[in-house]
Amino acid sequence: MKLAHLILAHNHPLQLERLVKRLSHPDADVYIYLDAKSDITQFKQVQNLPNTFFIKNRIKVKWAEYSSIDSTLIAFKEILATGITYSHINLLSGSDYPLKSTAKIHEFLFANADKTFMWYDKIFDDWVHGQVRINNYDFGSYGFPGRYHLSRVISKILPNKKLPDNMVAYGRSQWLTITPAAAAYAIKFIKTNRAADRFFRMTWCVDEVFFQTILCNSHLSGTVVNDNLRYIELDPGFRPKVFKIEDGETLLSSGKLFARKFDYTVDSAIFDYLDSRSA
Repeated sequence: MKLAHLILAHNHPLQLERLVKRLSHPDADVYIYLDAKSDITQFKQVQNLPNTFFIKNRIKVKWAEYSSIDSTLIAFKEILATGITYSHINLLSGSDYPLKSTAKIHEFLFANADKTFMWYDKIFDDWVHGQVRINNYDFGSYGFPGRYHLSRVISKILPNKKLPDNMVAYGRSQWLTITPAAAAYAIKFIKTNRAADRFFRMTWCVDEVFFQTILCNSHLSGTVVNDNLRYIELDPGFRPKVFKIEDGETLLSSGKLFARKFDYTVDSAIFDYLDSRSA
């Protein structure tokens, strides 16, 4: 059994190289989905690292639009097509970093090979901020001029959007550690359920509701653990805080396997600190 890390990246080749090296393990493969807007020639050093593979089918990813889901599903398909037996596909951004040793990460995930780990709430019970994503129409993914204005107008005059088949809305964080079975189920579900596909394509920040809603309404719901294994702090604007060296003890005492967000150009010392203290 092996572990597949899938990193969504678009910048900072040196930081990405450090992350890949930190994830290196005999039983790990690292897959990188590089946004098609990024120049892949800037990532030559990363491409040459052992057990590291760049996803071949690249599209341009736009924040908060369905392309973020398309890119992830494309990567899932390529990883599943390898035929390699992985315990999980661990979805990371290029701004993430481990808080535990690779040995501890593998030990935990291999002991829970039947579990998917993601953070979720019932949106209409526990996440008021997420309700607009389910209720309102969003045409940002369709590319035509005036689509954002039309989204606002349509959302005011039409009834709220409704999930098909009486599905319950779930959501929170995009970042998760998913079993291959759950990834394959999500791929098949959205391919065969046209109503759900239309719904999610008209959903703003769909990456924070897509997998939660699909999996928590499925026969796999009992295998989903409500913990995405990541330590994240949001600033007042609901953006991830960039961690610095002064956050080191807080990060290590969190008990999580990973944290986000880090920026090599803001504080590089935190990486050395975490490497020296991670158990």
